[in-house]
Formats: sequence, C-alpha cells, structure tokens
Amino acid sequence: MPSRSPLDPLATEAARAAAPALAALAPAEVATLLRDLAGVLHEHTDELVALAEEETRLGDTRLRGEVLRTRVQLEMFAGIAEEGAHFDVMIDPADDDALPAPRPDVRRMLVPLGPVAVFTASNFPFAFSVLGGDTASALTAGCPVVVKAHEGHPRLTERTAALAAEVLPPGALSVVHGREAGRALVTDPVIQAVGFTGSTTGGRALFDLASARRDPIPFYGELGSLNPVVVTPHALASRGPALVSDYIASVTRSQGQLCTKPGLLFLPEHHDLDELLRAAVTQTSPAPMLGPWIAEAYRTTLDELTTHPAVRQIAPAPTGTHRTERPADGLPAALLTVRAHDLRAHPELLRECFGPASTVVTYASTEDLLTTLRELPGSLTAAVHGRQDTDGELSREIWSALRAGRLIWNDWPTGVAVTRAMHHGGPWPATTNPLHTSVGGTAVARWLRPVAYQNMPETLLPYPLRTSNPWRVPQRTGA
Repeated sequence: MPSRSPLDPLATEAARAAAPALAALAPAEVATLLRDLAGVLHEHTDELVALAEEETRLGDTRLRGEVLRTRVQLEMFAGIAEEGAHFDVMIDPADDDALPAPRPDVRRMLVPLGPVAVFTASNFPFAFSVLGGDTASALTAGCPVVVKAHEGHPRLTERTAALAAEVLPPGALSVVHGREAGRALVTDPVIQAVGFTGSTTGGRALFDLASARRDPIPFYGELGSLNPVVVTPHALASRGPALVSDYIASVTRSQGQLCTKPGLLFLPEHHDLDELLRAAVTQTSPAPMLGPWIAEAYRTTLDELTTHPAVRQIAPAPTGTHRTERPADGLPAALLTVRAHDLRAHPELLRECFGPASTVVTYASTEDLLTTLRELPGSLTAAVHGRQDTDGELSREIWSALRAGRLIWNDWPTGVAVTRAMHHGGPWPATTNPLHTSVGGTAVARWLRPVAYQNMPETLLPYPLRTSNPWRVPQRTGA
C-alpha cells in the first residue's frame, strides 16, 4: 500500500480550483480584497500581536510596527492592482507595409502563473508570513497561495489565515504545516512557483527540488547575506564614534535576526575604535532568540569563527561554554575582527552568522580594500560611509567591486522601506534569482509570465488587450 503524502491534497486542489476565478478578477476587485485584508489586520492587531509575542518573543513594539508595515504593504499592492500597469500591456497593430515583411496584429501581456507556494519566515511573523509581501504580490498577480507555516509561530499562522478566509474567495489562501509537507508542496504539480525566505541551506535544498521537477518551476529564495559596510578614512576621521554607535545598533536590532544585518564592517587599519566598539557591545542587553534552532546555529557558527587562527575577538562571544544557557534567557552580542588579507586567504570566514554578531575587517590601503571586496559573495545590500566632497571616486570604485541588490550611502542596511522602488534581492547566495525582489512594487513580476496573442478577434482577447480597454489599464501601442 503506498504511503500517504505528507501534503494535504485539499490545499493544492482548492488552489487549483480557485485559480481561474482569481485570475479573472478586475483590478478594482483585487484592490478591494487587498484593502479588506489590511483592514482585518488593523481590526485584530491586539489579538494577533499578543499571539505573536507568545510564540516569537519579539516584543510588543516591534510586532506592532510589523503589523503596520504589513498593512501598508497590502495597501501598496492594492494601488498597484488598481492601476493595472503590472499587466505590462504592449500592442503592435497589423501593418502591411512593415519591413522586412508585413506583420500581423500582436498583443502581449503578463498573465498569472497559477497556484504558488509561499514559505513563511521565523523572524517576520507578519511581513514575511501569511499576509506578507509574497502573498500580497501573488494575490495582486491573480495567483492563489498555499502557505507553508513556519514552526516558530504555527498558532499565529492559523489565526491569520482564518481571518483572511473571511475576506478572500474559497481556495485563494490555504496553509500547510511541517517540513515534509513543505518539500511535497514544492514538488506538487499544481504549484507553479515558490517564494521562500530563510536559511541558505534550507533554501538551496528546496531550490534543487523545484529545479529537479519534471516541470521545473521558478524558486524565488531570499537566503543569506553578509551586507558589507565600508567606512572610508575621511568618514572615520570625521565621525568615527557616531559610526560605532550606529553600527552596533544595526547589528543588534531584533537581536541580529535580520537578513539585512551588517555582517562585515570595513575599517582602515589603526582605526583605534576597539575600546568604543567593546563598550558599545557590552552595553547591549541579551535578548531571547526566536527559537532553540536559531540559538544553536548562532552558537555553533560563532564557535567556528572565534576559534579560527585569523580571527580575534573585540567583544566576548558566546562560545561552547555557554551551551547550558537557555535560549529564552537571551544570548550576548559578539564582535570579531580580521585583517582584509586574512579574509581573502580564508574564504571559509565569509559566512553569515544569524544573530547579534558581526566582524570588523581592517584594510591597509585602497587596493587592499577593493581586492577584498571583489572576493565577497553576493549580498542583499552594500553600504558606504564617506564624505561626498572627498570620497566620490573611491565610492564609485567600491560600488564597482561589490555585488549587491541595494547600494546605500551614509546609512545602515537594517530597515527595508516598503516602497514601489525598493529592491530586496541580490546575486547568489543572497537570493536564487537576482532579477527579482521580495519587497517593493515589482515583487508582483515573480508570479506572472508573458503571453502574446496574434491576430486574435477582439472578443477573444483578455480585457487588458482589447482596443476598448474595459479595465482602463495602461496600454503601450507600437507605431
């Protein structure tokens, strides 16, 4: 007798059944659904935040801010849906005089892929969860969503999904639990794309599953990132102490459990900031990690980094001697340092440490800095702290040496603005696909594919392509 699949087939079958009706909704109808979802979050904020705090211990202030961010995100995509520009309509009328030969009427637009899977993240129980950016952008595209719940907040996931079900059409949003169900979801023939936010190891395993299917599907994984920050000599001389304070605040924000945490800070040699750095770290209070699996990974990675012969500790790290501590009690922040040429000689040090830890990399010259930057893996972000009047040329050289999805001047990478122009992505291992973003207005493009219609009668064309344009979407017409 064959073993039963760990994935409840009702979830994917409901998504399959819902797909045609969801894809046929007018832009105004999609916008109404998204705004109603934002309204549900607003109405139930107190209940959901209390549940999230029980499961994640991220704190009331952080969680309320995240609910607001999620609401703003839903409202942003409602505006995008209403405008209809995401259909990317292009119309080339027939032309008997065209060169090199007469051409037919060709009309192109983007259409929904169909049911998609979304894996929620432990560190963002709202913004990268049931009604987060992946789900919001997929619904904007007209795709039903099957959510793989994170084991870190299962009750919050179920309650949020239940509230969403009061607004959405049947089958537009379903939830499954468990790692085996997640793997089965990626290989289910109903699923046409996957959105994932999490570890490099877990994301790569699922990416390989998606690629190995009989019908390979897009896998949009947002994975690990070092997010290098470079301080120029001029910036160090003019505001070194202020940079130290801001750096430690960014590293320890949300207990370092952010994919945009600055993992590498490049400082000129003889920066003379060790005492300030040490004092700033020791003034931070240990805070609970999201779960024992993250606490254990943090400890293990730090053990391996701090025992490396090329690494020196600026501030003490929670090494193996701290393994009797309970993760609920919190783990202290740690600060390491290594010379740039040693970092190049030991690429094994170029690994993300998810938690309140970072590494100061000291460089001896501009060439030493640029050579090292060229060796770094792709990141979500890269930042430069400099002076515009003296560091313009150096900054341009730094940008050319780095590979990142968001370039930052005199600011820190933590805190991703929810705007249409935002890009939250980058070359591997930051993501599995550097062409797309998981935050911002263009995130909707992940769930759409182009289709061209040739010599099609008006009545057989989708509404966005019709000359009458009943949905009033933007249309680009060829000469």
